Amino acid sequence: MKVLMFGWEFPPHISGGLGTACYGLTKGLSKIQNLDVIFVVPKAHGDEQNDSVRLIGANRIPVSSKNIKTQGFLKKMNLLEVGVRLIPYLSPEQYEEKEGEITMNLAGLESKIRTNAEGLIEFSGGYGPKLFHEIANYSVVASVLGGELDFDIIHAHDWLTYPAGMAAKSVSGKPLVIHVHATDFDRSGGNVNPAVYEIEKAGMIAADRIITVSNLTRKIVIEKYGIDPSKVFTVYNAVEPIVEKENLNVNKPFDEKIVTFLGRITMQKGPEYFIEVAHKVLQKMKNVRFVMAGSGDMLNKMIARAAKLGITDRFHFTGFLGGEDVYRMYYMSDVYVMPSVSEPFGITPLEAMQSNVPVIISHQSGVAEILHHAVKVDFWDIEAMADAIYGILNYPSLYTTFTNLGKSEVEGLKWENSALKVKEVYESVLN
Repeated sequence: MKVLMFGWEFPPHISGGLGTACYGLTKGLSKIQNLDVIFVVPKAHGDEQNDSVRLIGANRIPVSSKNIKTQGFLKKMNLLEVGVRLIPYLSPEQYEEKEGEITMNLAGLESKIRTNAEGLIEFSGGYGPKLFHEIANYSVVASVLGGELDFDIIHAHDWLTYPAGMAAKSVSGKPLVIHVHATDFDRSGGNVNPAVYEIEKAGMIAADRIITVSNLTRKIVIEKYGIDPSKVFTVYNAVEPIVEKENLNVNKPFDEKIVTFLGRITMQKGPEYFIEVAHKVLQKMKNVRFVMAGSGDMLNKMIARAAKLGITDRFHFTGFLGGEDVYRMYYMSDVYVMPSVSEPFGITPLEAMQSNVPVIISHQSGVAEILHHAVKVDFWDIEAMADAIYGILNYPSLYTTFTNLGKSEVEGLKWENSALKVKEVYESVLN
């Protein structure tokens, strides 16, 4: 079985859980005999961890001499992209303007596509102000790949790649599986962007099968997008086995407890609740510091709120952390908190548990469906969250119980098992 898979990011060039999940899943799929994955990203940098897949960068596929065939969804997308500025995973990056352009007829609409001298479309691979334009261009390249590569099934990760998957399907006639890692209802708190919703729904309708990362997300897909439940399957994420990093310097700069929030500082992740919880805990104990690691559109607002509450002397904002810095932060932490308002899954608690850190997660997260040895509270329940933090920090037996049982539990969550369930979804289509 050959899988043509479309993603938007791949380690080490990631800005959130999407790239991490794609890497883990492809690594798990690589262990299945007679199953090969071709993984496509908008921009290949050359240093990706592609030991388990054949990685292709859309930025390296010439399109100027190709006969592009697409469906009508590109027409709508080209009309939507002007002036749109989205921040789906990280703060927007600046795009580089390149010289050269070609004219193509896309589903009856004459469209200008900018290329370089080699006929290649330039991609930032980020989430900047021309995001819709890059999504449309990505689907053009997908149309080329769909007509030239040998594969049995198409797998597209998240809304950014649904048009690419649809384009490849329209050219090849091969079945399409889409993987819903999040919906705009999660990212926006219900105030959805109509353009994003339209792409999401079009991808779901076009898909032969839909994989969701939790039953929470499956329910949203069925109820909010009107999708037939019979084609929606839940496959939970997992976590890569931790590699002990002896060279990491994890000595705390102070002899105090550390409570950590690590993720995008945006409404979906509930950072404001973490600030309020910190204020409440600090009223009861002083030998504790709180860390908010990450970047996002709410960062400045969170800094201002911490200052207004008078807790900045006990609160640290690190900015975005990547690579070994993430695990260095885990190793220094005594409690990890994920107060997400709407979290389709949530891999970071699993990483924290691997690192011997007790975790507190919201009931409004997909990972809460499978974890038994984590404290679960409603994201808005500041009192319960503060009580949980205080208890773990002040009662050694409680800390030890959650640490030991949590690590044992998470070690059983392997990507190989998730990959086998994905393979079953593939087979349900192909057979």
